[in-house]
Amino acid sequence: MTKPLVSDFGTEPIGKLLVRQAVPAAIGILVMSLNILIDTIFVGHWIGSQAIAAINVVLPVSFFIAALGMSIGVGGSSIISRALGSKSKSKALKTFGNQITLTLSLTLTFIAFGLFFIDEIIPVFGGKGAIYEPAKIYYRIILYGVPLLALCMMGNTVIRAEGKPKFAMYAMMIPSVSNLILDIFLIKFLDLGMTGAAWATTFSYAFCFAFVFWFFISKHSEMKINWTHLKLKKTIVSEISSLGSVTLTRQAVVSVTYLFMNNILFDFGGETSVTAYAIVSRMLMFALFPIFGITQGFIPIAGFNYGAKNYNRVKQTIGIAIRYSIILATLIFVLLFGFPELITKAFTTDASVIEKTPNAMRWVFAATPIIAIQLIGAAYFQAVGKATPALLLTLSRQAFFFIPLIFILPLWYGELGVWMAFPASDVLSTLVTAYFLQKEIKNNLKES
Repeated sequence: MTKPLVSDFGTEPIGKLLVRQAVPAAIGILVMSLNILIDTIFVGHWIGSQAIAAINVVLPVSFFIAALGMSIGVGGSSIISRALGSKSKSKALKTFGNQITLTLSLTLTFIAFGLFFIDEIIPVFGGKGAIYEPAKIYYRIILYGVPLLALCMMGNTVIRAEGKPKFAMYAMMIPSVSNLILDIFLIKFLDLGMTGAAWATTFSYAFCFAFVFWFFISKHSEMKINWTHLKLKKTIVSEISSLGSVTLTRQAVVSVTYLFMNNILFDFGGETSVTAYAIVSRMLMFALFPIFGITQGFIPIAGFNYGAKNYNRVKQTIGIAIRYSIILATLIFVLLFGFPELITKAFTTDASVIEKTPNAMRWVFAATPIIAIQLIGAAYFQAVGKATPALLLTLSRQAFFFIPLIFILPLWYGELGVWMAFPASDVLSTLVTAYFLQKEIKNNLKES
């Protein structure tokens, strides 16, 4: 019998181990991002450019509720990684059971709230004018599937904490592939418009949930829980909440950012500017997939070795993860700066959108080569269970710098100032993160 990968976290060469963990994560994120891109292309060509803007209005609401599952998953998986590193499997099982209970109870509560206040929420997030009706259709159907998505996102992080990155990759690929197939059938052939696009996405969440559920009841998982594990334990819930608040707060800030951006851009350029932002935001999800993959692969390795007090390996993991990420981020930067017009034309034939989007895209990705330092630095503090610095560093880019800048810079530069806020916040948050990460390495990662 081969040794489980999680037992290799403390012994295998860091570079090889990081690649083994990061590649499946990156592939999963790539497929998911491609799904979002192609889905947007289908919607743009088969329904219209305003439908792209409508989906962009709904995403922050549905993603925030789903992010409850991701935050509970990330917070709990940090505990699970460290528990497995210190050979405390009973704590890992109890944590997983508490994650399931928390995810279900919180997401169902938020969804009931979201459906009750549907007419108030959509305009607040920029669903105005011609965007309102398609956004309302998409929103209502998507929310039915969000609890399943939340459970999938929670379960995916636990699968990775177990040292099974390939299964985590499959879990991300299944909804992506099924969504595209259903898009073709429901939008193209049955001509169901926004209703078809919404049901395609919702059914894809159900397929993903079925796979994740199968994994945990199969022989591939060691996380075999019983009913007693589902009963909430105050200390575990507190630690999950503390660490998971980093991810949840980040997604809350992302949702608020969408709210501000959609409204500010609508005031400057109407539906055209909102559509341009929708295209750029899809590229942000897609283009940085290798960096996000490395970050996902980095977290369980750093957490395991920190729990085992093997601080030299933690430092090696930080250094290698940053180097790999910077190289990949630079390649992404070159490609996006060279071909923004071609990228935009893939999404739409609307001349006004094609004219506006390329310049915005260049500004948004201008500081991409250095963003890896910020992402890995914030992820380190989360991996080792230091919730406060993880939260502050995670918030630094969007909450502390980006949101103020999208209000300040347009006073001098108009709509261009909104796009300029992206690289400015990237540079400032990277400098702050680099300072605190270096301080942490110097003071706290010393071998006893």
